[in-house]
Amino acid sequence: MELRHLRAFTAVAEELHFGRAAQRLHMAQPPLSQQIRQLERDLGVVLLERTIRQVRLTNAGAVFLEHARRVLAEADRARESVLLTELGERGEIRVGLTGVTTWRMLPRMTRAYRKRYPLVRLELHPAVFSGAQISALHDGTIDVGFIRAPVPAPLAGRVLLDEPLVAVLPEEHPLAPRRYVALADLSEENFVTYPSRQGSSLRDTAMRACSTVGFAPRVVQEAPDTYTVVALVGAAVGVALLPASAERLQLEGVVFRPVIGADVQVPIALAWRAGDTSPVLTGFLAVAAAILPTPPQRPA
Repeated sequence: MELRHLRAFTAVAEELHFGRAAQRLHMAQPPLSQQIRQLERDLGVVLLERTIRQVRLTNAGAVFLEHARRVLAEADRARESVLLTELGERGEIRVGLTGVTTWRMLPRMTRAYRKRYPLVRLELHPAVFSGAQISALHDGTIDVGFIRAPVPAPLAGRVLLDEPLVAVLPEEHPLAPRRYVALADLSEENFVTYPSRQGSSLRDTAMRACSTVGFAPRVVQEAPDTYTVVALVGAAVGVALLPASAERLQLEGVVFRPVIGADVQVPIALAWRAGDTSPVLTGFLAVAAAILPTPPQRPA
């Protein structure tokens, strides 16, 4: 029994006329009759009673017609699903997120993607640090991730945003009244930062920036996420260096001041496995390129 047999039978059963059914199927009548006879032989029952004047469904034929319609409908759905998947119109994309900067870009990106690809399941995987996102890309847990640049080989990626580093200070701090804070002026401060062993590229960026102006931060407290870092600053445990998007947290007792005195841009990038040719990933990257354009190159 083949799908063509089911289509032939369904056409005849619905038309109750071999000539009209053959015309509907764009085929000659003799091959159509042969297919019906073959189907009846395979099933071992008579599906259609034929006379010179009419064609009529038998009881077995009426029952089989319902089954044939369901099978053909499922086959059509399977074909459509496969084609949509091949075009990147159906499937799943797992997206890794890290840091408050990601949440700044995420709403616009996800709205645009869901509008363009409504049948693709968008699964979000929050993580605190870029190191966790990179590991998830390597082991296949996620398909694409927002991480702090640079993107390590052999992953592929592109920078989406450069944002400045800001000093996070208790509001009663002597430097709080200033519009800007020179990085070197923080050399004697206690610092709150992310854990050293959690793969935080932001921590590494802040440490390098401090090193360029001649000091190593004195870390007195580590915290697992940005919210806790800012809360500890508000508790006067120390100061912190975070990307400007952290200002969105707006916790009581804390001020954010732009930092000067070092190249303290903090880039965030989109990363994926090099060589991944998944149509769903290709579609996601295309939407990202349209919605999140690459920032201009900074002068060397």
